[in-house]
Amino acid sequence: MNTDSLTEYVAALTDLHRGLDRKGPGESDFSRNILSNLSTLPLKPRIADLGCGSGASALLLAQHYQSTVMAVDSSSVFIDELKARAKQLGLEHLIIPIHGDMAKLDRSVGSVDLLWSEGAAYNLGFEQALKIWRSLLAKSGIAVISEMSWFTDDVPEPASAYWQNAYPMMGTEAENIDRANRSGFSVLSTHRLPSQAWWVNYYEPLRERMQQIEITPSIQSVIRETEEEMRVFEKFSDSYGYTFYVLQTT
Repeated sequence: MNTDSLTEYVAALTDLHRGLDRKGPGESDFSRNILSNLSTLPLKPRIADLGCGSGASALLLAQHYQSTVMAVDSSSVFIDELKARAKQLGLEHLIIPIHGDMAKLDRSVGSVDLLWSEGAAYNLGFEQALKIWRSLLAKSGIAVISEMSWFTDDVPEPASAYWQNAYPMMGTEAENIDRANRSGFSVLSTHRLPSQAWWVNYYEPLRERMQQIEITPSIQSVIRETEEEMRVFEKFSDSYGYTFYVLQTT
């Protein structure tokens, strides 16, 4: 895909997700359950949410800890949505919105106690993201990062073929644990996001958005890809999904 085509594709993808509460699968209660078990953090941890979208997780983190959250996303559209949502919830004093590249953060070493990232590490590659972000974390800092993962070694061929094209670096949970260990982390726990969270909080609102948006050739192309993604997940969600890796610096 050339630069112009990529820019057009990203713009169409952004437009399709405009106004949605979540830009990817997730669930607040699921996230709160993970947070409730992070016992080693300071009372007011320094938090970063990388690839924050319009802030579903950043706002939850700010509410949960009543501490500031550096929220980074490459989309100015989503950052503007985050600012509006934070103001609406009275949390703007706790959110530091940053429109920027999560691979090139101008932050000092050890400046983050809790690093959170949902559905964004794949943009860099899971292991590469961990290696880049590792230096941001304080001693014994915690990272909670979700990554598309195979749940089985015996992957059905149609699912394997789809994701080999869409995300060829996708690994099994065991492979991702090895990647985390190589990147300077110990793995405290792993948590699979329930398939229901994909449908209720992401795919169903996205389907409604598809029916409302003005169709252009680029939007139509993104819609076709998304519908194919939904069909594959509907058939093979027992075989893959998002795993949340709870990591601690070593």
